[in-house]
Amino acid sequence: MTMRIFGDSISGNCLKVKWVADLLGLSYQWEEVDVLKSESRTPAFLAMNPAGQVPVVLLDDGRAIAQSNAIMLYLAERSALIPTDPFARAKMLEWLFWEQYSHEPYIAVARFQVVYQHKPVSELEPRLVERGNAALARLELALREQPWLVGSGLTLADISLVAYTRMARQGGFDLDAWPSVLGWIRRVEDALTIGEVD
Repeated sequence: MTMRIFGDSISGNCLKVKWVADLLGLSYQWEEVDVLKSESRTPAFLAMNPAGQVPVVLLDDGRAIAQSNAIMLYLAERSALIPTDPFARAKMLEWLFWEQYSHEPYIAVARFQVVYQHKPVSELEPRLVERGNAALARLELALREQPWLVGSGLTLADISLVAYTRMARQGGFDLDAWPSVLGWIRRVEDALTIGEVD
C-alpha cells in the first residue's frame, strides 16, 4: 500500500507537503480534494481528519496525520531539511509556528478572498492587509541578513513560508516592495524545481 496525500492543489498548505515528498523522492498517491465543493466534509474524509481540513496523509498502515507543518516534519525526519543542531532546529520550528499564526492567516486569506471569492483588493479588511504586509516585512528583515531562513541551506522553514508568499501578489500584496523576499522566493523555487507563480 502506498502512502496517500489528500490535498487541494489550490492550497499552499497542501502544495508544501507535496513539495517535501517530491524533493525527498517519497512514493505517494495524490488524492485531489476540492475544498470549494466541500469534499473535505464528507464522512469518509472526516473519519481521517475530524477537523475537515486538508492536507491529510494516510500512511501505509492506515494511520492519518493532519496539519501541513506536522506532516512535513514527519516526512522529512532524518533528512537535511531538518537541522541536526538543536538551536537551529528550534529556530526552524519557530518559523513554522509563526507561519501558521502570523503569516498564513493574512497572506493566504487575502489571496483566497480575492481569487476565489472575487472580492476586490480595495475591499479587503484593512487589518488583513496591514498584518500581511507586516509578515512580509518580517521576512524581508530576516532575509536581508542571510539567503535562507535558518542556517546555510533549504529547510522546512523555507518550504513552509514560500508556499503562500510566492502567491502573495494574487492577494494584492506588492512583492516588488520586498526585494530580499523576491530573491529568496526564486532560490526556494529553484531548489524545489517548481515554476514561478504568476
